[in-house]
Amino acid sequence: QVQLVESGGGLVQPGGSLRLSCAASESTLEHYTIGWFRQAPGKEREAVSCISNSDGSTYYTDSVKGRFTISRDNANNAVSYLQMNSLKPEDIGIYYCAAAHVGNCRSGPFDYWGQGTQVTVTV
Repeated sequence: QVQLVESGGGLVQPGGSLRLSCAASESTLEHYTIGWFRQAPGKEREAVSCISNSDGSTYYTDSVKGRFTISRDNANNAVSYLQMNSLKPEDIGIYYCAAAHVGNCRSGPFDYWGQGTQVTVTV
């Protein structure tokens, strides 16, 4: 069982930045594909970004391309980061990280999920 812990959420003004982190509480994420998802109030959860464990390829939903960057630190138990710049009010939501052992960025499935971290963008 892998327990994921997200951190780094908070309240920022439009145009601001946040860096989210996703770590496994007692292990490494080295062998997992990591996805970031978000759920805004009253909306369905959507995939935001993903990084493959096989070749390091990345995926971004169109609305965050050029503003968000996903990465992983393989020297640090493969902690995953989601750098979010130029934040907009429409980026508001609970952000979740998820880990896929066999699944891939395109179709998952993701086996483990974190509890989420709140991102709020407001003046």
